[in-house]
Amino acid sequence: MKLTKNQTSDRTLADMYRALDHQHPVTITYVKADGSETIRTIEIREVKTTKAGDVILRAADRQSGELRTFRADRIVSYTTHRTGYVVVLPATDHPTTVPVAPRTVAALIAFEIARDERTTTARRYAPAA
Repeated sequence: MKLTKNQTSDRTLADMYRALDHQHPVTITYVKADGSETIRTIEIREVKTTKAGDVILRAADRQSGELRTFRADRIVSYTTHRTGYVVVLPATDHPTTVPVAPRTVAALIAFEIARDERTTTARRYAPAA
C-alpha cells in the first residue's frame, strides 16, 4: 500500500496512469466531501482536470458497478493490483455508432445545431461533479 502523503502528487498520478494503461484495478482509501473515509476498488477509465484545476479519476467502482468520479487529492492511500478489469460498463458509456459526415452545407448546419442542442441538454441535466 502506498500512502499519498509520503510521495508527490506527480508520483501518485503516474501510478494511476500506469494502472489505466495496463488496465489494472486500484484499491483506494478515499476521503469523501463530508470527511468520511471509504475503501473502494476501482477500474480507472479516464484521468481529467476540472475547470477548477482539480485532477479527477473517472473510474468504474467494483462495489456498485457504476462509473464514479474521484478527486485525486482526496486519495489517502492506494494499492495497484495485477489482475485485469472485470466491470462491464453500461452501453451508454460506449458509443455504438459513429455519425456520418454531412455531405451538403445544409446538412452540416443541421448536424451542428442538433449537436449543440444535445450538448446543452446534457449539461443542463448532468449531475454536479
